[in-house]
Amino acid sequence: MVAVAKHSPEGPEDPAAGLRDEMRRLWHRVIERRTPHVLETVLTTGADLPDDETAIPCLQAVNIWFQLSRIIDENTAMRSRRMVEATQGPEAVEGSFAKALTTLDPKMTQAEFASLTRHLSVGPTITAHPTEAKRVTVLEIHRRIYRHLVSLETQRWTPRERDEILQDIEAEIDLLWMTGELRMERPSLRDEIEWGLQFFRDALYDAVPQLFDRFSAATEARFGSGQDITPCVRFHSWIGGDRDGNPNVTAEVTRDALARARRAILTRYLDDIAIAAARISITSRIVALPPKAEAPIRAILARSPDAKRLAARNPGEIFRQALTAIGAELRAMLEQPRGAGYPSVSQFITDLQSLEAGLEAINAHRLAARFITPLRRRAETFGFRTTTLDIRQNSTVITAVLAEIWALSGPAPAEGSAEWSHRLRAELGRAELVHVNRSRLSETARDLLDLLMLMRDARISDDPEAIGPFILSMTRSADDMLAVYLLARHAGFGAEKLDLRVVPLFETIEDLRNAPAVYDAVLAVPLAERSLRSRDTTVEVMLGYSDSNKDGGFLCSTYELDKAQRRLTASLARHGLRPVFFHGRGGSVSRGGAPTGRAIAAQPLGTVQGRLRLTEQGEVVSSKYANRGTALNQLELLASSVLCHLPARVQPVADPESNDALEALSGLSQTAYVKLMSQPGFIDYFQQASPVEELAMLKMGSRPARRFGARSLADLRAIPWVFAWSQNRHMITGWYGFGSAISAFRQVRGAAADRLLAEMFDRHKLFRLMVDEVEKSLMLTDLDIAAEYAGLVTDAALRADIFGRITAEHAAALDALRRLTGTLQPGVRFPNLHDRFNARAPQLTRINHLQVALLRRARTEPGMATSVPLMQSMNCIAAGLGWTG
Repeated sequence: MVAVAKHSPEGPEDPAAGLRDEMRRLWHRVIERRTPHVLETVLTTGADLPDDETAIPCLQAVNIWFQLSRIIDENTAMRSRRMVEATQGPEAVEGSFAKALTTLDPKMTQAEFASLTRHLSVGPTITAHPTEAKRVTVLEIHRRIYRHLVSLETQRWTPRERDEILQDIEAEIDLLWMTGELRMERPSLRDEIEWGLQFFRDALYDAVPQLFDRFSAATEARFGSGQDITPCVRFHSWIGGDRDGNPNVTAEVTRDALARARRAILTRYLDDIAIAAARISITSRIVALPPKAEAPIRAILARSPDAKRLAARNPGEIFRQALTAIGAELRAMLEQPRGAGYPSVSQFITDLQSLEAGLEAINAHRLAARFITPLRRRAETFGFRTTTLDIRQNSTVITAVLAEIWALSGPAPAEGSAEWSHRLRAELGRAELVHVNRSRLSETARDLLDLLMLMRDARISDDPEAIGPFILSMTRSADDMLAVYLLARHAGFGAEKLDLRVVPLFETIEDLRNAPAVYDAVLAVPLAERSLRSRDTTVEVMLGYSDSNKDGGFLCSTYELDKAQRRLTASLARHGLRPVFFHGRGGSVSRGGAPTGRAIAAQPLGTVQGRLRLTEQGEVVSSKYANRGTALNQLELLASSVLCHLPARVQPVADPESNDALEALSGLSQTAYVKLMSQPGFIDYFQQASPVEELAMLKMGSRPARRFGARSLADLRAIPWVFAWSQNRHMITGWYGFGSAISAFRQVRGAAADRLLAEMFDRHKLFRLMVDEVEKSLMLTDLDIAAEYAGLVTDAALRADIFGRITAEHAAALDALRRLTGTLQPGVRFPNLHDRFNARAPQLTRINHLQVALLRRARTEPGMATSVPLMQSMNCIAAGLGWTG
């Protein structure tokens, strides 16, 4: 039977097992209603799926079950969390603020804690990488099903009422069937912008005030009342701002993204204001406000041109009058050009604080807590922007545009030459620059200057935080960063200090190693040094997980990222600066997708210091933030994990023996990985033994799979790279090189190696994380299935060579894992994950078999390249694995 989960020891009374059985029954009914002729085929997991027309409904049915299973798992996790809190208290909940506070020094005072947490900040960054195969319409259906499952948890329903809820769920599953999941057209940028904003409308606008409440409750339980609670989360987005390799993202698109995000939060504020005005019906005839509390509320009314009308409409109801006046200012901002309404977010917050103080002054504490405080906390977090929109562009484009500008006045020096570096620094030091005739520039150059001008204007708007840093992909040298500053000057940023944060993104192994030297050189340029140095002496640095993995393999990449953080922290400290690391993580292991709490805990001590940013990409966004309860728990996990790093303010003495071992293992694994990548014909093997070329059919994102249209491995984006290796079940991006490294290390060091590795596995957080994530990747690997994909390679000798190396390395990885963990089967140390995967494995195996057959036909039979079943198979495998890459 499909996806039959094992019942827990509690038997059939176990709520999770019972819920899964009920959902399976509803799923069966939908299949029987829509395509009864395929039900038996779908349920008979021991037989291959047909490769004819009936494959379409079969794949659709399996895909829907995978989706339903994820929703059930999410609901079960939420229920388990509530049960732990109800029976053991919030301190027992992993990832909670209450649990994090138990790890602090028992002697810590409230004042010391307040000082430590004053700058606590986490920055989830929503991105629209082409890893989310689900449409917004499908996500909304998922959300409604989830909410119905939550409704089923209550015991108050009569049998008839419960049946009605189940019928509603069945109707949603039926709608899921009739809607379909495949995109027949690639989503537009407007689609992607709205996709990102939907998570805020559905979940995050509501989750954030509750996050404040949990933090307040935890700190009050530990330190008593009186703790000043400041925002600890600030959302960023790349959707509409990331133009790296996507020529569709123009300055006009960025302007539209800013406007849509602004409109979304202003609309929410107006809804909140309307509810508050309707509920807070306090009249001065019954309860008089103290003059001190009344004066600032009167000031709100005095600013309104409709003050007299408001007083006549709601005589004596000063709170309603003030709320209506606030709503009018917000509406003016929504309906009129900039300049109308509030001049700043801080003024809006001040008005809300005045209302809170007024309610507190008449002992209406609960009214303030229900209707005003959540609104204020939203305003403190989301401003007039929803998110801070980051801008990203590749260094190749930056240098090309600068060369184009220089070429207007004569031959430009060669990029990377001493002459280029000299001219760059000389022009940055000049008070005036030569005027650029923009009409002579290319469209790309004009758009880049337009973008920089937009960033400049946004920084002087009513919410300067609406625009974020300029993230420079593939930063390789100081000249790359300096070129952005010079182009910003051409866009009108001035000559003394630029209000522009340039954030380098170090992506390859070599770039990670060179990062401290890059900053040393940039900080030697006065204009750049003045512009980089912020009021709190922090400098943001972005680290690329995906490309560093593609460059050096999982083990090497993970260690080099760790080492880069330690070296950058020490290097910037010499300049009186502290780094805030921005982690460019994805959903899969090979793209940094380890569990949030453990990944943060494994960061080098002294490198987090209460502030951290990370990307939330593709399907990770929908798995974490589609529903309010899950979103709240994820935000608390993220913030509490950073909180746990606060006491480690000084880098501890390094463990030289462990560092030396990790350095050796990293080098050994990179050698094995690079050797495979450099084998003659490896690219041909990859393209033929995976669906990477057919990936373009799956209309997942607005961005092409290659940055600049080239066909090399170096130019292929890391996302389709990981996607392809996961689809064909090789999974080499998550484990290749690990076995060779452990084996070689043991051969060189003998018995001492086994002792050291065992000690590191027990006590070294980073090494333990590496081993655990390798094991999870090996759990998903299936070399029998991989061999079928290898059979698609037309060159038999090439197939035997590459797949033989992969098979040998896989055996070495399993042997290394057994020696380190004692486990005979990958994944058994993670029983929940293991059971979930095993429940889906029979269907995944069938779909992989079918995909191989479909790929073979697509490549040999004319007209088969756009096969719907082939696209469905990609979606199904992604859903079954839980991520696309």
